Amino acid sequence: MTRAAGRAQAVAALLLAAVVSACASAPEPSAPPLPEPPVTRPAPPTSPSPISGAMALTALPGWDQEDHLTALIAYASGCSARREPASQALCAEARALVADNPTPSEARAFLESRFVAVEAYAPEPSRALLTSYFAPEYEARRAPDADYDAPVLARPAGWQRGDRLDDRATIEANASSYEILGWMRAEDLFFLQIQGSGYLTFADGSRARAAYAADNGHPFVGIARPMADQGLLPPNGTSGDAIRGWLAAHRGPEARAVMALNPRYIFFRMDPDDGGHPAGAAGIPLPARRAIAVDPAHWTYGEPVWIEADGGNLIGARASYRGLVMALDTGSAIRGPVRADLYMGRGDAAGAEAGAVRHPLRMWRLVPRF
Repeated sequence: MTRAAGRAQAVAALLLAAVVSACASAPEPSAPPLPEPPVTRPAPPTSPSPISGAMALTALPGWDQEDHLTALIAYASGCSARREPASQALCAEARALVADNPTPSEARAFLESRFVAVEAYAPEPSRALLTSYFAPEYEARRAPDADYDAPVLARPAGWQRGDRLDDRATIEANASSYEILGWMRAEDLFFLQIQGSGYLTFADGSRARAAYAADNGHPFVGIARPMADQGLLPPNGTSGDAIRGWLAAHRGPEARAVMALNPRYIFFRMDPDDGGHPAGAAGIPLPARRAIAVDPAHWTYGEPVWIEADGGNLIGARASYRGLVMALDTGSAIRGPVRADLYMGRGDAAGAEAGAVRHPLRMWRLVPRF
């Protein structure tokens, strides 16, 4: 798979005309015409929303502890992904407020007055799950050597989305028939493919972003459970770091056989490294810790979402994740109405934390008060 909330120029605030209807009887013909009622901007709605199941943001678990200013900035950075005129107008209003350097209290007041929350429910509660991903940074080589022997392959000529190509093991066995963009350690390439993009540093100091370009059309299959089932790792010790460590320690045919349990294969292109964060499926750079990948069958890119994920049971997991995030990405393993993949950021620290996120999840859709 696949931030930085920039400050946009101030734009004109949304103007809503209040239309006041006269309820008196028609005037006599000789009477002068009634004066036009004044046009004023209505105050933000404060009455309970008529939306079924809606509740005020103040009722969300952890709302009082939220960093409301950062939440507003995250919303303003990702809300342009929604294309409806009303959503675009609200987005413009948020961006104008961000450009005016609001206080945390002003940011909180804006969010509370413009949104209500509606909880999403999973048909199978056991599948209500938060995981995490990151933009990895890896070393790479222009030519192979004993450690850097896994080729980074370019998109096959003529590839179209939906094409079903060979599985991972077959592609790797015939890598010389593809264009090779660089060379990596096999376990690093495997995790780069899981993340969908990442940043490479070559021996000469040059840097590039390896961006998703194509896939082989096979479904993603996680290797954590098979590794635990085979006794390669303990059931509660299948974090990303643990898996990577095992693959590195068993580099060669043994590790490749385990990686082949996931038949999905990702091809890349090389882009310049701009120093920022990768763009998600919505085409917007992902703000670290404030963007999620969702199932587009249940969510719309650019929607603000409140998440609460407690009780991770992996070794090294943090206790909880809670806050306002933006739906800006998707992934082949992210399926269902209460399933999210939190973008943790870029680099090793983000990767170490992301690998220990497998938390039961609740999600609320933040619905505008139009």
